[in-house]
Amino acid sequence: MAGADVVYIGESHYTPSHIEAGLQVLQSLLDEGRTPILGMEMFSWDGQAGLDRYLNGENDSVEKFLAESQWKNNWGGNYEDYSPLVDFAKKHKIKLLGLNPPRSFVRKVAQKGLTGIGADPDLKKWNIPDPFPADDPEYRRVIYEQIEKCHGGMKPEVYQKIYEASVFRDEGMASVITTMLRLGSSSPSTFVSYTGSGHIQYGLPIPKRVQRQLGTPVQQVTVYLHALDPDHPEDVEHLVEERIADYVWLTALGPHGRQPRCGE
Repeated sequence: MAGADVVYIGESHYTPSHIEAGLQVLQSLLDEGRTPILGMEMFSWDGQAGLDRYLNGENDSVEKFLAESQWKNNWGGNYEDYSPLVDFAKKHKIKLLGLNPPRSFVRKVAQKGLTGIGADPDLKKWNIPDPFPADDPEYRRVIYEQIEKCHGGMKPEVYQKIYEASVFRDEGMASVITTMLRLGSSSPSTFVSYTGSGHIQYGLPIPKRVQRQLGTPVQQVTVYLHALDPDHPEDVEHLVEERIADYVWLTALGPHGRQPRCGE
């Protein structure tokens, strides 16, 4: 991974061994003389100023940091589960970016659909493209099927709006990565994207969008983290056979045990 422009790490949420894997990647890049730039799905665009103040030492209060970074509004859950990555970035003076569009925007897309947000003044200030990029048939096939399996019994129009919210999030997260790649760096750098594994599967959700947005060749590596249940080796076989990512990294089970796919 050391020579890649972007390393995509796909995790299962709130799994300690996946946090440890992310830390190992960051430390390895530093050891190789690379400058990692960390992007996390758990933080959003509207919380970037608060995130920067905490990382720069302008604010040392975790409670104030969580309020200013919009943690509760955009992610929630136990911050301590993800704090090791933030602490690592702060200690090593690594740039940390929120990847996610604000949840309020995602909700608007889920309610109105992508065609209904073009004139929204709140969205315009974040440079959301209008019209939105054309749909990707391969992405639609994979993601729409997964949404149907995970949310059974809904009407087709509801599935479509959930799907469009997924498109919006993935396009938005890709735009953060693309922006940093275009800015470049004075030292050899690698963007480390840390998101749920669904955002990197088959290279479709975020990696393919980064390549399309950038328009020039970019070296990308996808790493799918899987908490291994020894009683279910078929889980690993399935991931490898489907070529879910460039690498499948097996880790220890998390506190919630095995996490089967929707429909099992």
